[in-house]
Amino acid sequence: KALFRPVAMMVPDYRLIAEIMLFAEGFGEAKGLSNKMTQLYRLSSEQLSKQDHYDFGMRAVKSVLVMAGQLKRANPGLSEDITLIRALRDSNLPKFLYDDVPLFMAIIQDLFPGVEIPNVDYGRLQGAIEGALENDGLEAPTTFVSKITQLYETMLVRHGVMVVGLTLTGKTTCQNALANALSQLRRDGEESPDFEVTRQHTLNPKAITMGELYGEVNPITQEWTDGLVPTLVRLAVNDDSDNFHWITFDGPVDALWIENMNTVLDDN
Repeated sequence: KALFRPVAMMVPDYRLIAEIMLFAEGFGEAKGLSNKMTQLYRLSSEQLSKQDHYDFGMRAVKSVLVMAGQLKRANPGLSEDITLIRALRDSNLPKFLYDDVPLFMAIIQDLFPGVEIPNVDYGRLQGAIEGALENDGLEAPTTFVSKITQLYETMLVRHGVMVVGLTLTGKTTCQNALANALSQLRRDGEESPDFEVTRQHTLNPKAITMGELYGEVNPITQEWTDGLVPTLVRLAVNDDSDNFHWITFDGPVDALWIENMNTVLDDN
């Protein structure tokens, strides 16, 4: 017993944290909105299906609040209710299974009765995505185009994105179509910084050793040798153009290689 000390831990007060962060992001009605937001996450964790990639913890709350702040600054005239709903919808819908989407939207309607949620118009991007799919000899069903749009929305607010799904569900096609669409829009003269020529660097993290992937020190000469990832990152950073560079780890996720990406992909 002398070797072990008792440690007291407590559950963080999500409502208070959300309220303070909303105030910090410029929201005037932070108290009421933080209540509704924490209720939404509590109800979602209870009522939606249990999936490994669902996360209703502090990290998810923080990313939604940061996204809400960005929307607030971009659209200062928009109602605060609608701003928060858009942030909640845009950051959560992409990761939900098909059957969980109506449940989530029903919870939002219950918490924000009578509020109409406007859809964002991605007219030019949607046309470019459909054109990219057509160029590859593929059909462009509405559900798939919306999934590609969701990937785009997610990449606007996060610098690391994971595309999860079973084999042959269109993950690579989704990514390639978005890259081709963004590149085509830039070539067509679009001035928005959100549309740039996109370069993809794809590697399989399970096909090589950790040393070959991240780099290692030679035990004899004590010299450092770069792996694939630092080489690709340097290549992207040294590019003086405004091109996007996507480094894609195309393979199964396990603790061995993803753990080293933890600090890079964190919400710092």
